[in-house]
Amino acid sequence: MRKQEVRTGGEAGQGRGPGPPAGQVKALVDLLAGKSSQGSQAPQTPDKTPHDSRIQKCQETLLNRAKGSPELGGPSPRLTSLLLVEGLTDLQLKEHDFTQVETTRGDWHPARTIALDRLFLPLSRVSIPPRISITIGVAGVGKTTLVRNFVHLWAQGQVGKEFSLVLPLTFRDLNTHEKLSADRLLRSVFPHAGESGPVAAALPQILLILDGLDECKTPLDFSNTMACTDPKKEIQVDHLITNIIRGNLFPEVSVWVTSRPGMAGQIPGGLVDRMTEIRGFTEEEIKACLEELFPEDHTLSDWVLRQVQADRALYLMCTVPAFCRLAGLALGHLNRSRLGPQDAEPWTPRTLCELYSWYFRMALGGDGQEKGKASPRIEQVAHGSRKVVGTLGRLAFHGLVRRKYVFYEQDLKAFGVDLALLQSALCGCFLRREETLASATAYCFAHLSLQEFVAATYYYSASRRAIFDLFTEGGVSWPRLGFLTHFRGAAQRAMQAEDGRLDVFLRFLSGLLSPRVNALLAGSLLAQGEHQAYRAQVAELLQGCLRPNEAVSARAVNVLHCLRELQHPEPARSVEEALESGALAGLSSPQHQAALAYLLQVSDACAQEANLSLCLSKGVLQSLLPQLLYCRSLRLDSNQFQDPVMELLGSVLSGKDCRIQKISLAENQISNKGAKALARSLLVNRSLTSLDLRSNSIGPQGAKALADALKINRTLTFLSLQSNAIRDNGARSVAEALAANRTLSVLHLQKNTIGPVGAQQMADTLKQNRSLKELIFSSNSIGDGGAEALAKALKVNQGLESLDLQSNSISDVGVAALMEALCANQTLVSLNLRENSISSEGARELARALSINTTLKNLEYPDSQPPPRPGRPGHRGGDERKPGPQVPSPAVELHSGRCCQGPGTSTTAQQEPDQP
Repeated sequence: MRKQEVRTGGEAGQGRGPGPPAGQVKALVDLLAGKSSQGSQAPQTPDKTPHDSRIQKCQETLLNRAKGSPELGGPSPRLTSLLLVEGLTDLQLKEHDFTQVETTRGDWHPARTIALDRLFLPLSRVSIPPRISITIGVAGVGKTTLVRNFVHLWAQGQVGKEFSLVLPLTFRDLNTHEKLSADRLLRSVFPHAGESGPVAAALPQILLILDGLDECKTPLDFSNTMACTDPKKEIQVDHLITNIIRGNLFPEVSVWVTSRPGMAGQIPGGLVDRMTEIRGFTEEEIKACLEELFPEDHTLSDWVLRQVQADRALYLMCTVPAFCRLAGLALGHLNRSRLGPQDAEPWTPRTLCELYSWYFRMALGGDGQEKGKASPRIEQVAHGSRKVVGTLGRLAFHGLVRRKYVFYEQDLKAFGVDLALLQSALCGCFLRREETLASATAYCFAHLSLQEFVAATYYYSASRRAIFDLFTEGGVSWPRLGFLTHFRGAAQRAMQAEDGRLDVFLRFLSGLLSPRVNALLAGSLLAQGEHQAYRAQVAELLQGCLRPNEAVSARAVNVLHCLRELQHPEPARSVEEALESGALAGLSSPQHQAALAYLLQVSDACAQEANLSLCLSKGVLQSLLPQLLYCRSLRLDSNQFQDPVMELLGSVLSGKDCRIQKISLAENQISNKGAKALARSLLVNRSLTSLDLRSNSIGPQGAKALADALKINRTLTFLSLQSNAIRDNGARSVAEALAANRTLSVLHLQKNTIGPVGAQQMADTLKQNRSLKELIFSSNSIGDGGAEALAKALKVNQGLESLDLQSNSISDVGVAALMEALCANQTLVSLNLRENSISSEGARELARALSINTTLKNLEYPDSQPPPRPGRPGHRGGDERKPGPQVPSPAVELHSGRCCQGPGTSTTAQQEPDQP
């Protein structure tokens, strides 16, 4: 992302020219003096007086063009508040849109949001408005809908008030031109500009919208494009867009580009001022979407929602609005296709291919039949459907191979598509028709996945009779005979595609061989039972694509998705059973590793925590690293991991794609070198909130490395260094870190041979730290000196809520100091003093403090000396539990040897202090 220069608010609202040096100095002085007009960041309405009539005509044109658009209306909340992101991740750059959603489980990175009406305003007083803005989103998430809503609201004067003119263009429009000048490009969307002078010079503050970069027919090449500064010179469209983005043309014009993530990577990050992302549906929005599909039948919408929720993989994909609507329509047709109310519950789709097969049946048969009567149309139109799907399939397949997603009449003629066929209802369910500004007609599939499904049906059918490789555009290759040979060629192509563009195509191709899909499409697309001859061989062929001694890539995980589509779940099922029974250690083949990576994505058991304790070797972990990035919670205890493994894990935690929030590495063999590797990752990691290093050997040096990282890290809230022999030096390092850190709230330092010196350092920090809520200091040797130091800290500390000092050689002297602190402390709610040397004298101090303190709810103290109850001096407690009738109920009920509870506190919360 490009760093923006410091400008004043006045400059931000004007052109981006450098201006005279004296003016720059004065502007900077005014800014430092607080005189900037942009201080409130209120949008300034530009002066439109000389151009009001032309601008008004443009607004009327845009409003008329928007009439009848189904997307318009009240924008949904997710389209009025976008996510601010800091560039593209490797997952977004290299993987298919479906893979992005599945891998991240439909979750979006926690990020700042920006309202639609502030999308092009400065983020702060010392920043300038972005010139180049990019909004990304997977296919079907609503990028074009967002643009149309923005343009509609701008024409109504509700957003974008800082712009005199908004000019929306789509790459579907631009694809109709071979060459174009910059000035003619603007006039094509703003014909009211007149003939004199360039458009950009005539009007200040223009926003040029370029919607759908992923549909550009020629990829942008910023490395080999010649510079052009003449706005009237006609050049290739891709060169024109490149020069506009670079600022060679129209440097004063703001540009907003929308794109799928992978294609947005064509624009160098150094040219991008602001990047935003459209999030998908939430659970409530999925429900609302399905209710909108069936507004008059809530029973049906509820049934559809239950079917979607029953399969996690399908439910994750429903976070994409276009997919959600497609799935809802298919499932609604499935429900209505029952012959009568007495029929048994129809089996519901559990794979993508099954779902799209039901969608195809809906397109083929319609929803207009009366219930109680079988639809005769499947058989009647079987021949016609094969012809239509064959025509569309050829278009879809060759478009997919060539990365072509928008088609024009010349493309249809080149692929031999009969234009008359496009008027059929079946085509209408798959293909959308749109008029461009140049009066050309553009066609595209309703969703990318529909193009992939139709392409797979074409390939499935054509490969049974094709002699040459269907992927070879010229049609000339070594002879390929038989379906299995062609399937192997498709699988090899998919495995070699670095961008994963053939992943879902291969899933559909595999799914067409499943028994359930064959039953659904028999008679319309497939022949009854033809899958039986190939299914077992295809399953073996797919498993053969998994190569040993390689990291489990997204292509390998996709093979498991293909096997699921094929209804061959045995590899994944065997690993899932081993995962549940704890017998995973014996499964280390490439197939098992790929299956484990697949389960990390789709398994409900792994959704909250992936427990891989006692089962991983260094080699298996290394192969799984690319997939571990996206686990929310990882438990890797007792795997005998040593420092080299921490180097590997550190590289994962340092990755920009990393989504790991919790990781447990307890009871391994990590020394200070391994701790240093983890510490380096904490300097850049922005996702990890919990790190458990219990029962390792990081020592004082490892603790220092982690502590230095904590001075910078702003996400970690839980850290356990229990049983790591960090001693006083390590405790001092951690204490110094807590003086700067403001996010860590839970710290476990028990069993670390920490003495009074380390306790003193921690106490000094607690006097100023307010973020730490829980400190476990048990099983050390702080003695009375350490207790007295902590007591002084408790008198002024205003954050700590739980303190565990069990087994620390504290006597009555230390207890007296702590109890004196309790009389002043107003935040501590839990205190553990078990296994210390407290006599009856100390017990009396406890009772006195409890009669004054009103916040402590839980107190644990030694079994040998239960303190007397507050209000009854001299009473030793013993086995007597009920106070006399004239004694007031104490704030804390005391029980020796276990957690003492105040009112409303549950005993189930009690646990051994040394077990986090």
